[in-house]
Amino acid sequence: MNTEKEETHLEVAEVRVLSPGLCTQIEKLVLYRRYQEAFELFEILESEGDYEVSDNTYDALVNACIGLKSVRGVKRVFNHMINNGFEPDQYMSNRVLLMYVKCGMMIDARKLFDEMPQRNLVSWNMIIGGLVDSGDYIEAFRLFLIMWDEFSDAGSRTFAVMIRAAAGLELVFPGKQLHSCALKMGFGGNVFISCALIDMYSKCGSIEDAQHVFDEMPEKTTVGWNSIIAGYALHGYSKEALNMYYEMRDSGVKMDHFTFSIIVRVCARLASVEHAKQAHAGLVRHGFGLDIVANTALVDFYSKWGRIEDARNVFEKMPQKNVISWNALIAGYGNHGRGIEAVELFERMLHEGMVPNHVTFLAVLSACSYSGLSDCGWEIFESMSRDHKVKPRAMHYACMIELLGREGLLDEAFALIRDAPFPPTVNMWAALLTACRVQKNLVLGKLAAEKIYGMEPEKLGNYVVLLNIYNKNGMMKEAAGVVQTLRKRGLRMLPACTWIDIKKQTHSFLSGGKNQVQKKEIYQKVDNLMDEISKHGYVSGEKFLLPDVDEQEQGMVLYHSEKLAIAFGLINTPPSTVLQLVQSHRICDDCHNAVKLITTVSGREIILRDASRFHRFKDGKCSCGDYW
Repeated sequence: MNTEKEETHLEVAEVRVLSPGLCTQIEKLVLYRRYQEAFELFEILESEGDYEVSDNTYDALVNACIGLKSVRGVKRVFNHMINNGFEPDQYMSNRVLLMYVKCGMMIDARKLFDEMPQRNLVSWNMIIGGLVDSGDYIEAFRLFLIMWDEFSDAGSRTFAVMIRAAAGLELVFPGKQLHSCALKMGFGGNVFISCALIDMYSKCGSIEDAQHVFDEMPEKTTVGWNSIIAGYALHGYSKEALNMYYEMRDSGVKMDHFTFSIIVRVCARLASVEHAKQAHAGLVRHGFGLDIVANTALVDFYSKWGRIEDARNVFEKMPQKNVISWNALIAGYGNHGRGIEAVELFERMLHEGMVPNHVTFLAVLSACSYSGLSDCGWEIFESMSRDHKVKPRAMHYACMIELLGREGLLDEAFALIRDAPFPPTVNMWAALLTACRVQKNLVLGKLAAEKIYGMEPEKLGNYVVLLNIYNKNGMMKEAAGVVQTLRKRGLRMLPACTWIDIKKQTHSFLSGGKNQVQKKEIYQKVDNLMDEISKHGYVSGEKFLLPDVDEQEQGMVLYHSEKLAIAFGLINTPPSTVLQLVQSHRICDDCHNAVKLITTVSGREIILRDASRFHRFKDGKCSCGDYW
């Protein structure tokens, strides 16, 4: 009997002797970031239950949970601590709190924080940082004030986090208070606080304050430059953002993939292919040629500005692609009127195991709509919830309404709005209104317009589409009624403006404008173009009022801003150059017809992005299929 007890004691002793070796192996695996293997060994600890586990091993397991972002792992480690009678000290309590925060388990983190017997500044910073990361900015401010009352102290990192909270709320007043407090505590030169302040002021609309903080930085870091460039880009100051980028380059500060991603997006807004090409070259030169974020931005840019083959080349060379990369190229093919290729790319995406999201379906359904692929569009629409568990949103319904509208099936389009599983949105009614304008359905168009008026009474474009419908059908009394409504509401149609980028310089044109450089040559070129395209069947559409612009422009239809910009581009560029235009308004029928014919007589390709959508004019055709 005694012998059996001794053997049993020896077995237990042997198990406990193995414990340090097993724990050491777990710690080493975590050190080398082999987290999954570490958890496989941890299963032995869980199943046996007799091992003594040290602080170091639990600390390593916390790192493994954070590395894997594993909620299940967090629960396993914490339960083992409880069942093993582990009593954490202040350091380990904070580590466990960090584990919950980093794995997004904020309810559990808050419960643990509230139950902690002792909390130091590290504890407070962790829970406040977690709240800010999860978007709970109000609660973060509440805890920050409690912490301030208790400690009357905060580190630079705390201030940086709270400034982020102010940015999240887009409230400049608390941001300024934090700025003032940080200066009083001697953190004025802190890089993290300065970068956070630049971001906060930018998001709150105070770009001048953001620039002031940037100017006062003793050392302008990459993040600082990126923050101020992004701030200008956020508020549409594209030229200023581009100028700051060149200043950054000349300063010698190292650029990162985020720098190039911002600039490529800025170039997309400016329609500047030359600047984008330089950014692309810099991207490769600085070693970010394979970066997924920057390359996705390039795919998006090239897709938006008529360089779909360049977009495809960048896409195919990417060693890794995310869903945003696929979405950008699918949307690009759709915008170019190449719906079949967009659908083929979507099918390839599914075949390669990439999970589509709601943006993917928006891109491919839009492509089907633009190219009139009705059967294919309906099949994809129905597959969303059936095969992919993606619930169709209003934007997807708007695509299907447009698809029906292109086919002239307006009653079916209206039925789709009526039977939608949610209240119709402005975009859904707008899609129907556009269909009514193209198909000249006055009754349904008026209904759609009235619905939109009630939702967005201050948006000018909503009134103008109906105004166009009335004008095209000679219903001048009804058109005058719309104009009177506009005047009563204080809405004014603004002069149309078109921008064109020539040799890295942006030139703007107003309809009928007389103050342009080369004025005489431009107007002569327009007259010559009109004579040439008249031989191909062009008839001036003077009876039609322009969309979104001043009615005084009706009499100057031959000299609309897009025609002046195109004439300027033809005069000042070689014959092989593609013209890139941006418009403040929706292109009118007359100019749309004229530009198609101009591409025929000039042999040029013209890319135009208006307030409605992308147009690629080539060989007498437009990618929009004459539906916009």
